[in-house]
Amino acid sequence: MYGVSEKQFRRIFDEAARRDGNTGINLVLLIERRLDNVVYRMGFATTRRFARQLVTHGHILVNGKRVDIPSYVVRPGEKIEVCEKAKNNPQIKRALELTAQTGIAPWVDVERDKAMGVFTRIPEREEVVIPVEERLIVELYSK
Repeated sequence: MYGVSEKQFRRIFDEAARRDGNTGINLVLLIERRLDNVVYRMGFATTRRFARQLVTHGHILVNGKRVDIPSYVVRPGEKIEVCEKAKNNPQIKRALELTAQTGIAPWVDVERDKAMGVFTRIPEREEVVIPVEERLIVELYSK
């Protein structure tokens, strides 16, 4: 669903298990903070795969600096924007038009006309709507 490999997922799970609190909730929140996912949630891409491609090809800036690592963990307050040369990309324009109709995640603040946004806060688990029972994932990976 998030487009991460088994090795990446294991690394994220291990980090979630090290943190205080519920491992399943930590896992979901860590995956939601990946740069490729934040780009998708901000509406700059119609799919997570396209968001990952935008990041990998260097079309995304974090606090004004180019970041081409999709697994980069975004911190609250960081500004994410599409670089100047990619703002005219028809796929990005289309994605922004679609999110104007469907809405964006409540933990990001986006200025569609500028193709930039701010990751305002870490989401609550109840806000992340995914058809997954993270409890089952924790049971499987805890073995």
